[in-house]
Amino acid sequence: MDPIKNQISAIDPLTIEPVAEPNGEEALHKILSGTTVFSDNRPIAAVTSLEQRRRRKAQIAGGLLLGAAAVTVGVLVASSFETVSSNPLPAVTLQTSTPTPTASATPTPTPTPTVTPTVTPSATPTVAAPVTTPPAPTTPPAVASAPVVPPVQAPTTQTYTFPDGHLSFTYPVGWSIRADQGPFDPPGTAEASRIVTVFDAAGAEVARIFNGNYADGTAGLVDRTILDRAVVPGVRDNSGELVEFGFSSNQSQYIPYEGPPYEGMPSPRTGPVEGPPTYIMDVRVSSELQAGVSSSGTNQVRVPNGIMSAYAVFDPSKNPAFATPDAAKAWMGSTQYAQLKSMLLSLSYK
Repeated sequence: MDPIKNQISAIDPLTIEPVAEPNGEEALHKILSGTTVFSDNRPIAAVTSLEQRRRRKAQIAGGLLLGAAAVTVGVLVASSFETVSSNPLPAVTLQTSTPTPTASATPTPTPTPTVTPTVTPSATPTVAAPVTTPPAPTTPPAVASAPVVPPVQAPTTQTYTFPDGHLSFTYPVGWSIRADQGPFDPPGTAEASRIVTVFDAAGAEVARIFNGNYADGTAGLVDRTILDRAVVPGVRDNSGELVEFGFSSNQSQYIPYEGPPYEGMPSPRTGPVEGPPTYIMDVRVSSELQAGVSSSGTNQVRVPNGIMSAYAVFDPSKNPAFATPDAAKAWMGSTQYAQLKSMLLSLSYK
């Protein structure tokens, strides 16, 4: 065996080739027969260089180091996460360059290069921060609100009751009344007879209401146009007939003469009397409130304690009270008309 090969083989503790037992006789013959020539020109392909052995050692050492590191990383990851990713770590690539061996008579030891394995770091799994659901807001208990009390409205009307307590009515706040002695018969019944005069807020007389045991009146012939009417629910005539509120226009008519003619008697006249109509707003029984030509009638209503009459008073300085029928209809839309109508409809007998 070549002694150089033996020396080189002795260096590698992992690979030791068996050394054949030398033939003594052959060796002695070579020594005695001539010069022994030692040669190192063995085919290079069959010789493992020292450099290659050292690189192999470095590769083995690097592999062991990487294995230990992988185990350590696995332990750390297992201890840090509850779930271990099933994705394998990427392969570690070792960059190894195999230089072409150069034949040399005397092998020159080359310093062993430090092989730094390039490790491709695996993607570090991103652990999402735990989602914390904020607690639901606590709804404060409902506080029972105080009941809404509507504002107290000031009264718009006031009530007047006659001294004997039978007849009463309401009239607007701001208006005023004056009670006077009314006609009576027989003597001793004066306390049961009153004429109540109603004044508006400006102090003008706007209505009269009477209740007593005595009354009189006259009538004539008129052509009546009814502008408004409504039943007075609180009063009923002794006959059982309904009592109504009415607003009408009354044009006086000539009364036909039915007696025997006499000397100097003017020719009878018929038809309307010249002059403006008379406007009447009062309370009377239904039979006394007829449209067309009829008796002017009376507004006296018979009640248990005597007579009741109620009517509006128009400005005496105006004759007629309204210049035209259209003016009278326009007044029906006024506040004063509504107040007077409401007052007459409120009459109540107990």
